[in-house]
Amino acid sequence: MRKVIVTEFLTLDGVYEEALPWRNGYHPDDGAFKRDELFESSALLLGRVTYQGFAKYWPQADDTGTFGERMNSLPKFVATTTLTTLEWNATALEGDVVSAVTALKQQEGDNLLVYGSGTLVQTLLRAGLVDELRLMVFPLILGSGKRLFPDGEPLPLTLTASRDLGSGVLLLTYEPVIGTRSESPA
Repeated sequence: MRKVIVTEFLTLDGVYEEALPWRNGYHPDDGAFKRDELFESSALLLGRVTYQGFAKYWPQADDTGTFGERMNSLPKFVATTTLTTLEWNATALEGDVVSAVTALKQQEGDNLLVYGSGTLVQTLLRAGLVDELRLMVFPLILGSGKRLFPDGEPLPLTLTASRDLGSGVLLLTYEPVIGTRSESPA
């Protein structure tokens, strides 16, 4: 069974939105980590907004070496209800996202890696489909923006690893605690 691995850039107050501007000025040593997680995965699972940003950048990116080759060659599964055509080796998830990801998890293969895709991640967390949550926490409080963990139901997590990446950025790896998650009303 495949695992769903989520990796996020996050501020101390939980904002994930538009990470590029607020990450400016921080230079964590995350190259080996990002490379390892990509090469340990056999597909990307992306929300529509993240997919569109990545599909605009990666196919034309120069000098990205084997990392870029891997990004471009991996199959991508996209959660979207609005896009009718997908490029960049991508397929839209059919029907209900939770059912589609559950089916993907049951297939043979390595990890399904989720970059960004905050709304998709929230859905997957509520459904209990995330096996590992890797948060790169930046030493910054924005005060506003889309939060990965908005007000709502609690989600108990177990810290399984932590690493200082430099520039004050911490990599915190969590696994959801099975069986204690509150059930959302249908």
